[in-house]
Amino acid sequence: MTGMTDTRLVFASDIPQDGWVDRWLPRAARPFARLARLDRPIGTWLLLLPCWWSVALASDGWPDLRLIVLFGAGAVIMRGAGCTLNDLFDRDFDARVARTATRPVASGQVSVAQALAWFLLLTAAGFLVLTQFNTVTVWVGAASLPVLAAYPMMKRITWWPQAVLGLAFNWGALVGWTAVRGTLDAPALALYAAGICWTLGYDTIYAHQDKEDDAVLGLKSTALRLGTRTRPWLFGFYGGAAILLALAGDLADMAWPFFAVLAIASAHLGWQAATVDLDKPKDCLAKFRANRDFGLILLTGMVAARVLAGI
Repeated sequence: MTGMTDTRLVFASDIPQDGWVDRWLPRAARPFARLARLDRPIGTWLLLLPCWWSVALASDGWPDLRLIVLFGAGAVIMRGAGCTLNDLFDRDFDARVARTATRPVASGQVSVAQALAWFLLLTAAGFLVLTQFNTVTVWVGAASLPVLAAYPMMKRITWWPQAVLGLAFNWGALVGWTAVRGTLDAPALALYAAGICWTLGYDTIYAHQDKEDDAVLGLKSTALRLGTRTRPWLFGFYGGAAILLALAGDLADMAWPFFAVLAIASAHLGWQAATVDLDKPKDCLAKFRANRDFGLILLTGMVAARVLAGI
């Protein structure tokens, strides 16, 4: 590989350079931290937020801090496990794409055997966190494993891998509710459906970063399936999420602050759909990352509604 190619790969890489991983972790630990995406927390936020939403939706007053912390730890661990599994499956594809070629497995910094051991360690840690919840939550959480395991293969067989990601990433809407109530009820199901629509929106935006490489490699995505028709579909995905969130709030008897904040949060989603430049990877990534802000805005409305109702 020439020096020019090396420079291009480093510039295009999705791995932050000279971040806290490089400054604070021992050299041997850095590839494993990057494999778990500890230096790129947006995915953890997107996995965590449906958990926190559901806990807030199910709570009377302030959400239980213990549950908030447990779900935070679980999201970091399981997102790391999922990314490790994904990188194992995609190592040959990743090595052929500038944005992903420097990832630890694709670049050879971590062997397949080491990555598999890391995945098993993270999965065991995640199961340990799961056992801290009630029995119903343990069983509901364990039921997500087939979906999580299937996702890495979906881009090879369906134009809608983003839908499968939605099924996996929003499972927290179910376990958050059961962790508080001990049962699985209609508001949680509506919240789960809302999360799937939300994921279809933000991950379609994300997939537009890689559409040219994916087309060459024979991989599939909603970005490629929808093409120039993506923008109206984004409004549809995000509009469906807003409607289902309102339904979840109504089923859960949320007070008015939830619906007021939901209107603000929905406007944020509309801004994403209206302004994203689907031909500019940097803007796609910026709009994708903005979904953390959407999630936190919505969480604020949920907590405010429950606290106000308890006064």
